[in-house]
Amino acid sequence: MNQDLDDFRDLARTFCEKEIKPNVDRYIANKQVDRDLWNKAGDVGLLCLSIPEEYGGGGGTFAHEAILIEEQARATDSSWGVSLHNGIVAHYILSYGTEEQKHHWLPKMASGEVVGAIAMTEPGTGSDLQNVKTRAIREGDEYVVNGSKIFITNGTQADVVITVVKTDPEQAASGISLVLVPTDTPGFSHGKVLDKIGMKGQDTAELNFSDVRIPVTNLLGSEEGQGFIQLMEQLPQERLLVAVANVAAMEMCFDETLRYVHERHAFNRPIWSFQNTKFKMAEIATEARVARSFLDECIGLHLDKQLDIPTVAMVKLWCSERAQKVADKCLQLHGGYGYMNEYPIARAWADLRVSQIYAGTSEIMKEIIARSLPTPA
Repeated sequence: MNQDLDDFRDLARTFCEKEIKPNVDRYIANKQVDRDLWNKAGDVGLLCLSIPEEYGGGGGTFAHEAILIEEQARATDSSWGVSLHNGIVAHYILSYGTEEQKHHWLPKMASGEVVGAIAMTEPGTGSDLQNVKTRAIREGDEYVVNGSKIFITNGTQADVVITVVKTDPEQAASGISLVLVPTDTPGFSHGKVLDKIGMKGQDTAELNFSDVRIPVTNLLGSEEGQGFIQLMEQLPQERLLVAVANVAAMEMCFDETLRYVHERHAFNRPIWSFQNTKFKMAEIATEARVARSFLDECIGLHLDKQLDIPTVAMVKLWCSERAQKVADKCLQLHGGYGYMNEYPIARAWADLRVSQIYAGTSEIMKEIIARSLPTPA
């Protein structure tokens, strides 16, 4: 941390406390955040934080992205898909876009005029990205896109969707490409917002592509067939973003529960006075501290461009699994109120479950880690 990051945390905390926390219940009821939240965030400089200033971004680093995620969690919100917009979609365009693509999309994403999404998963294809069915077949100077996607964050509010397609259906990984699909293109349609266990304020939706015609210049990368490599290069940052959110959620759960056990009484004394409560809180504090230390190490490695794929798989696996356990312990200490959705701990308990699934399941993380282990001599 330094003065710049401390000042930025103050900005992010003020914004989240003022613009997000009072509206969490409405986001959940509407299954999406208010559209003007994006514009307000753009106005104060909270979008595209780690994108260079020449493209309208904040010129910051991943540390700025992590702080915003932490402050969003502190405000007990999981509805705003800003980490995907900032840390994932914008970086695909920055890394693989042409200068024309970068100058066209990134300033609009930084202002909030454009909301970004990325469409990987399909109804019949989850972790197995090599076998996506969505096609982008070239006809002259256009691609014709057909297919469907599911579980898409920012699915209804997105103005541009980075879409994983097969430009060569006969190939596996080498047939995959990424294309930019503006959502006002004829043939594109938003499906229903999905009814999830948690993250109920996040507009996770289905997307449909029916003879969607886009210019071949909407391809990300210098040539077709680079999509799988691009996905593998960007997934580590996505997994680190999940770990950041997990640790921030653990710390929020701890703070909410510590407050609750001091205020709530049972048998004519505070819940805190029972040894079981103190021991459970000691366990939770330790779990959160260990996860924070590992996460901070990984953020440091990432800032130095030294974070490798097995290590980010470890931090994603560890933080997602431990966060769920911490939330469960915190819910138990809330008693019956922990099961009520009006309490942040109940929402966090449900929200965190998906962390072991998206951005690569825990099983995929274990496979990646196992492959990196040395063979005994």
